[in-house]
Amino acid sequence: MSASARPLVSVFSAAGVKTGSAALPAVFLSPLRPDVVQFVHTNMNKNARQAYAVNLNAGHQTSAVSWGTGRAVSRIPRVSGGGTQRSGQGAFGNMCRSGRMFAPTKTWRKWHRKINQSQRRFAVASALAATAVPALVMARGHAINNVPEVPLVLSNIENMNKSATAKACLAKVGADEDVNRCLTSKQVRTGKGKMRNRRYTMRRGPLVVYASNDGIEQGFRNFGGVELCNVERLNLLQLAPGGHMGRFVIYTEAAFAKLDTMYGAGTSKGPVKSAEMSNADLARIINSDEIQSVVNPAKAAPTRFLRKKNAIKSIKALEKISPYAAAARKSETRAQEARKTKKAKTTKAKRSTANRTAGQEFYKKVVKQGDVCLGGFSA
Repeated sequence: MSASARPLVSVFSAAGVKTGSAALPAVFLSPLRPDVVQFVHTNMNKNARQAYAVNLNAGHQTSAVSWGTGRAVSRIPRVSGGGTQRSGQGAFGNMCRSGRMFAPTKTWRKWHRKINQSQRRFAVASALAATAVPALVMARGHAINNVPEVPLVLSNIENMNKSATAKACLAKVGADEDVNRCLTSKQVRTGKGKMRNRRYTMRRGPLVVYASNDGIEQGFRNFGGVELCNVERLNLLQLAPGGHMGRFVIYTEAAFAKLDTMYGAGTSKGPVKSAEMSNADLARIINSDEIQSVVNPAKAAPTRFLRKKNAIKSIKALEKISPYAAAARKSETRAQEARKTKKAKTTKAKRSTANRTAGQEFYKKVVKQGDVCLGGFSA
């Protein structure tokens, strides 16, 4: 159980004055699991990657052939031709100058990762609970020394569509110090990312979570480091940037109250994020008039066509094209079988005669030499 296990949370106005209190949603009592948050964040972050690979022909855009053995040189392919320093140099291999790389990268690498729904929801709940622990928020680097309470809940700011009003609100509740920290942290990125549309780096500031966008997006979007998110679309990449729990979150009163509806009130599951069905009769639901009136009509079964057969190989296909040619082929096939059978019989008869003649010759030879007669043959 997190350190935020307290019954009530103060609600402040845009002027920083306490206007009431709200019950702490049960999701803030979720266990703090930085290992699960880090694992889910790592896999979710991979789902926005763009595929890259080296050129398919890189390192092979030259004519080269091996000289073979017998020249006291290695068998690596060598550039053909003469008259230049390039001729005779090794090519293609990954150990050669201007050769291809070892195991060239391919675009069909496994870029994206699937994450279990239960793990994702558990990670979001854990990250939400961490936003209510001041020690974790400060350990993440947020400047919240002047913030009256964590989690910070504000009322009547969802229709705040002016940047000047939003700036004054942040100053009244002490969140402007964290915004200024982000602005002063902006600097040019080191490395080649400067050339790849990510020239600057900047720290993350407050995350404003709202229930309905009545202008709040327009009011808070111009401050560096400040991000906004709908409570129905809470994102772990925003709740725990870098996989580190404890982001400074500013909740609107409506969004704070809606967390129980989203994630349950502790004794019951949330109807929005719950996987249970209120009516388990799925067949009745699908066949109901409400569903059937909006679904597309059933499509007719596709016409199945027989696979086209080769008339050269299939006698039945040939009969459809030319019955006479099919009859001639059958006749020729029968004649071939007859010739094959006749040849086999003739070969068998010749082999039998040859064996009998050889036996007789052997018997005569044995008798003529005066050996013991083996019997079975007459001279």
